Amino acid sequence: MSPVVLTIVAAINVVTFLAFGWDKHCAKRGRRRVPERWLIGLTFATGLFGAWLAMPAFRHKTRKTSFRLQIAFVTLFNPLWLV
Repeated sequence: MSPVVLTIVAAINVVTFLAFGWDKHCAKRGRRRVPERWLIGLTFATGLFGAWLAMPAFRHKTRKTSFRLQIAFVTLFNPLWLV
């Protein structure tokens, strides 16, 4: 994999991790949340490592079975596996 592609994938994973963290921060404070479709979309856009690391790190979305199943599905059919 080229260094440019690796850099892009790493950046998307950092953004995904931060988005999960921001969503947890907003949830704790009763503020407007990051839509789940954005979190799932970032995960699909090769941010799967950031998503799977963020869920236990922030203890966020770990009990919501439907969300975890969607993340698992997106992980299985992620375009990153084609690279």
